[in-house]
Amino acid sequence: MNIVVTGSIAYDYLMSFPGRFVEHLLPDQLHHISVSFLVDEMRRQRGGCAANIAYTLALLGERPRLMGTVGQDFGAYRSWLEAQGVDTSLTHDELDLFTASFFVNTDQDGNQIASFYTGAMTRARNLSFHDPRIGPVDLVVISPNDPEAMVKYAAECQALGLPYLYDPSQQIIRLSGDDLRAGLEGCALLVVNQYEFEMLHEKTGLSAEEIRAAPQQACVITLGPEGAHIWADGELHAIPPVPPTRLDEPTGVGDAFRAGLIKGLALGLDWGIAGRMGALAATYVLELPGPQSHRYTWDQFVARFRTQFDSFAFTTAFSAPLR
Repeated sequence: MNIVVTGSIAYDYLMSFPGRFVEHLLPDQLHHISVSFLVDEMRRQRGGCAANIAYTLALLGERPRLMGTVGQDFGAYRSWLEAQGVDTSLTHDELDLFTASFFVNTDQDGNQIASFYTGAMTRARNLSFHDPRIGPVDLVVISPNDPEAMVKYAAECQALGLPYLYDPSQQIIRLSGDDLRAGLEGCALLVVNQYEFEMLHEKTGLSAEEIRAAPQQACVITLGPEGAHIWADGELHAIPPVPPTRLDEPTGVGDAFRAGLIKGLALGLDWGIAGRMGALAATYVLELPGPQSHRYTWDQFVARFRTQFDSFAFTTAFSAPLR
C-alpha cells in the first residue's frame, strides 16, 4: 500500500525530578515564578506522531513515506528510520532550525511541567501534495502538525482525490471549527480518542451522529484501556483491548493503534480484525518506554494476535504476504 504519513517528527526529552513540584512553589508568588529543578535522570528518544506511525507501519511490513520538515539535528534519526524501513525522501531539511522537540519534567507524583519547541515543524506548511515526487498515493495520514499545514493538506487531498485518515488530536485546540469541519467532512477515516471526539463536537457544532457519519469509510474512537469503537457501514464494531504483559508509559500508544488499523485495511481485512490489529500494535508500545522502542517481526505479531484472539477464529486472516 502506498502510504504517505504527515505530521510531527520530533525528539522527546524526558526528565525525572526526585521530589514534588508543589513543595517548591509558593502559592502567594505564582504571579512571578522563577524556579529550577535538579533532575536525576534524562533520556532523549525518537518521537513525533508521524514518525511513530511510520515506524510501526514499517514493522508491519509496509514501506511508508514520511512527509514533514526536520532540522539540522535530524541526520542520525533519518538514518535510523531508513534502516527500519521508513522512506524519508519526502522529509525536508530546514538547516537553520532544530527538529521539533518536546521537553517534559515529571515529579514523583506524576505531575509534569512541559514545553514544546516547534522548530522546523512550522515550515511543514511549505510542503505540498502537488509535488510531482509524490506520485500515486493509496492513503494519506494527516496527523498533528503545524496547523496551517494540516488545513492545507486536507484541502489538497480533497482537490486531488486522495483518500486520507484525519487525526487532528492534539491540534484540535489550535484549529478553528470551520477548519475542523472541512478536514472531517472530506476524510476517508477519522481517528480520535473519546476526549478529542467531545472536543470536535464542541468546536464544530456537529452532533455526535453527524461526526460519526462524516467520514467516507469509518469513524474510530479509541477508549484507552477499554479498547475502541469503530463506526462503519452503519454498524458499531466494539474492539477489545489487548492486556499488556507489563505497563510502562502510554506515549505513542495511539499512534501505534493507527498503524495497526491501517495495516489491516491494507490487507483488505474487515473492521473487526483491522481494529484488533490496532489494539495489539498499541499494546506493544504500552509495554516499553518510548514510542519507538518496540520491535517484532511480522510472524511474531501474527502469533501473538492468534493467541490473543484464538476464540475469534482468525486462522486465515493473515494469509496475505507480508508486503
